[in-house]
Amino acid sequence: MATKLTAKKPLVGNRRSHALNATKHAQKPNIQKVTINGNTVLLTAREARTLNKDAK
Repeated sequence: MATKLTAKKPLVGNRRSHALNATKHAQKPNIQKVTINGNTVLLTAREARTLNKDAK
């Protein structure tokens, strides 16, 4: 099982129709499985990209 390293949570808001009805909506973070030094971890795509950029 992969270890979750990120602390990101969904961004919650409302969807609005033309009649201004509000329904709850969540934008979930882009969680990816990434292998670092043989360990599989769960990171957001942005965090994985940053780690990859720093490694070079």
